[in-house]
Amino acid sequence: MKKFTLSLVFAVGMFAMGSMAVVAQDKMDKMDKMEKSDNPMVGGAAMYKTKDIVDNAVNSADHTTLVAAVKAAGLVDTLKSKGPFTVFAPTNAAFDKLPAGTVDTLVKPENKATLTKILTYHVVAGNMDSKAIAKAIKKGNGTASLTTVAGGMLKASMSGSDLILTDEKGGTSKVTIADVKQSNGVIHVVDTVLMPN
Repeated sequence: MKKFTLSLVFAVGMFAMGSMAVVAQDKMDKMDKMEKSDNPMVGGAAMYKTKDIVDNAVNSADHTTLVAAVKAAGLVDTLKSKGPFTVFAPTNAAFDKLPAGTVDTLVKPENKATLTKILTYHVVAGNMDSKAIAKAIKKGNGTASLTTVAGGMLKASMSGSDLILTDEKGGTSKVTIADVKQSNGVIHVVDTVLMPN
């Protein structure tokens, strides 16, 4: 009887430990889903709110050119810092719209200042999600002026349901994926590289 009782206690204990492990894994899975569930996928990759702008961007297959440019400009540490930053992130296809050879020229060490100016023109200090931008557009009677980290201005407006950015040269870019939350800000994916004066 003593052996049976010990065996029963052992079996119950093992069952309880197994159940706790299953519950713990289930909770971890749910937390992982919650962390990314309200964040859009970008470039085929999950974007995590607990990761910074750089750590998420490197996982996007659509942003390999941007990541390479950020590294060439020496902006990795800045975009990994506390921020917060609002980044309008051009896709590889956006960079492909530039004249042939432009990206190769910009990433050369002698063009670092120009590359940095272009990249920081895509960054606004603060955490401006699409609701904040829409509110600024409404307050500005249809246009919001956004001051970039580069010191230039971007104009934000709506075209139907599309958020459109207009650069200082008159070029336009559409936000294709909005509100990708980061630990140090927010990313809005754009379809065209914005150019400062």
